[in-house]
Amino acid sequence: MIKPKMMKRLIVFSMVLWTAGLLTAKAQSNYETALGLGIDFGDGQTLVGPSVKHFFAENHAGLGEVTFGDNVTFLTLMYQYHKEFPNADGFQWFAGGGPSIAFFDGNSDFLLRPVVGLDYKIANVPLAFSFDWRPWIYFGDGNNDFEAARFGLGFRYTF
Repeated sequence: MIKPKMMKRLIVFSMVLWTAGLLTAKAQSNYETALGLGIDFGDGQTLVGPSVKHFFAENHAGLGEVTFGDNVTFLTLMYQYHKEFPNADGFQWFAGGGPSIAFFDGNSDFLLRPVVGLDYKIANVPLAFSFDWRPWIYFGDGNNDFEAARFGLGFRYTF
């Protein structure tokens, strides 16, 4: 369990990094910003909530999600490096990672989340879809735990 003072510092630090990324150069991707629904599923419960993805440079994006499950809320921030597949307009692979903080029953846990996945933006339609593998590495209570069977789906409207 993370102490409240440390949790506040971690949240402030994460938000500063996120804001700095949003203020840098604009993207050359198929879209700049997308807002929609994120679904995190696999072993354990399914989490659902709002999701935003923003390209702050040509191949560099930030993803933010607040997902909800039974008595738990997750705040997830991820960096994603994107690269298009040759001759496949709008279809990209990505890799990256970032932190997640789980809030439950007056407590919180810190997790690291590597991510690899696929992103598809439909040509001439403001919709993007993503599928990824996002395992988590849990740190807390003197125990470290790795959960490999976690995945994500994203359904977003693009701007």
